[in-house]
Amino acid sequence: MNQEQRKYLSLLAEKFPTRQAVCTEIINLAAIMNLPKGTEHFMSDIHGEYDAFLHIMNNCSGVIREKIEMIFADVLNDTEKRALRTLIYYPKEALQRLHSEGRISPKWYRETLRHMIEIARVLSSKYTRSKVRKAMPKEFGYIIDELLHALPDEDGNQLAYHERILDTIVGIQNGDEFIIALSALIKRLAVDHLHIVGDLFDRGADADKIIELLLDYPSLDIQWGNHDVLWMGAAAGNEACIANVVRNNVRYNNIRILESGYGISLRRLQLFAEKTYEGTPAKAMVKAINVMMFKAEGELILRHPEFEMQDRLLLDKVDTEKGTVTIDGVEYAMNTMEFPTVDWSDPYRMTPEEREVMDDLKRSFCQSPQLRRHIEFLYAVGSVYLKMNDNLLFHGCVPLTEDGQMEEVNFFGQFLRGKSYFEFCEKAARLAYNTGEARYVDFMFYLWGGPKSPMCGRVVKTFERSYLDDKASWKEPQDPYYLYLDSEATSRMILREFGLKSDLSHIINGHTPVHASAGENPIKAGGKLIVIDGGFSRAYHKTTGIAGYTLIYNSHGMRIKSHMPFESVERVISENLDIESRANQFEIEPYRVMVGDTDIGKRLAAQIEDLNELLTAYRDGSILERVE
Repeated sequence: MNQEQRKYLSLLAEKFPTRQAVCTEIINLAAIMNLPKGTEHFMSDIHGEYDAFLHIMNNCSGVIREKIEMIFADVLNDTEKRALRTLIYYPKEALQRLHSEGRISPKWYRETLRHMIEIARVLSSKYTRSKVRKAMPKEFGYIIDELLHALPDEDGNQLAYHERILDTIVGIQNGDEFIIALSALIKRLAVDHLHIVGDLFDRGADADKIIELLLDYPSLDIQWGNHDVLWMGAAAGNEACIANVVRNNVRYNNIRILESGYGISLRRLQLFAEKTYEGTPAKAMVKAINVMMFKAEGELILRHPEFEMQDRLLLDKVDTEKGTVTIDGVEYAMNTMEFPTVDWSDPYRMTPEEREVMDDLKRSFCQSPQLRRHIEFLYAVGSVYLKMNDNLLFHGCVPLTEDGQMEEVNFFGQFLRGKSYFEFCEKAARLAYNTGEARYVDFMFYLWGGPKSPMCGRVVKTFERSYLDDKASWKEPQDPYYLYLDSEATSRMILREFGLKSDLSHIINGHTPVHASAGENPIKAGGKLIVIDGGFSRAYHKTTGIAGYTLIYNSHGMRIKSHMPFESVERVISENLDIESRANQFEIEPYRVMVGDTDIGKRLAAQIEDLNELLTAYRDGSILERVE
């Protein structure tokens, strides 16, 4: 035993001071490794759709529905199963309605509680009792623990004890509170870990409510999407990001999230827009922020030729006499020449009034306590990419060359590609917010809309979509990565780049909506790549034909779920409706995946190895036990 080993084992001995303590921990860890792996739930491109997101979270992508069907197949009829589902999804609202309709009785409480306890018992079977106890609401933990583990005996005493507990809960009128607590536990046990593969913000109105919900979620991670880094850049004071955020939300009529959600007043912008531009207040605001946005972007692009975004400098390509703009040698007619604040000799310079508006917006974004709280949460649980359980998660793309090799990029004097580029992007994003260093703050705009950004990977043509009617100009060239989505060889190359060589490894992406109605399959590259952006946002429902994909990975394999549009919580409560979902089990594991096969299992195995070394040291006297 060398000095370093002795030092480490001596520290470990402080926690496990006797042979028996070591043996007990080894037995405990070995038992955990032989449990089935917990269920992982993957979602992406939520885009502020709070009600639909909440429902998918409540029904755990249909997992709870499946358990009810399995457990009560011959016990409950379809109407009773639907009512039980609704009660678990929305317990407070469902109970309120049932009370108002006079449908709750002591008998109903007892039967409902029995059903819910049975669901919780089945879901808890893949966890240790310790983990289940930690998941229980504290005020009901002891009682729920007793009910979950009540077993029949020869005299029926345990079951009688069980029934007395239920009678007492009903008798003291604590049934509603207990149902709410059991509902929370069931949903907690149905999903062990949540992955959000990017884009919480924009299009939908309520990203702030979604983040508020996630703040208390016990086990999750987020891979930043381009819309997420846009808000992160805005919170760091990037003016181009600020203008894009404001434009996106004014254009989609989502002013609430800015003004009520984050306390960012648009009053100065509105007054300036109404005075300067024609049209309704809303249209005038879009016109005003469009011009300010292109000016802010232009100044940033001119500062950073290494971003290679000079093709987005288009204000200086406008011919004011002809009312046209020349892009890539092609002349297009502009649909408006209403640019009252543009000095065509210096088109990217803001006027004093525009500068006042931008400064006001910048102060509001940088000083909003609620926005800072939410952005710091994204930094705390988020990253550019994640490797977990042999899967690689990232939002957009790995930049590739036309022939499918890793594209080398050069930023701030560093030549990067693949994994090293992803790690650089993450470091830059953190430095932007934590230090405010100008070049990294500017880089946040590149992460939002740069052609080689891992979160984007396309040429964003906001100018063309705003000012040109010729839709041929709107097409946004994409990184070659998207041409190789169906290439298994390319996916395996990318997985190897990130150190994943297992045949069970996958790439999991969001960002690019899958056109399900046109027959496009989200499972690509021979099953090595899964794209789970199925159009969660209402804006994409017509394009994709569905309302999003989610992915479930449990001990039996992987299933992708396609979901139909969500109507409303009110209809769920009043009619016991659920989102209609279809499951595709595209990968069945050759053996049941246990905790020992996961990343957690690998860490537990390493701990067991260390504990065995300590046990040997105790036995040969190299380290002495501390017996009290």
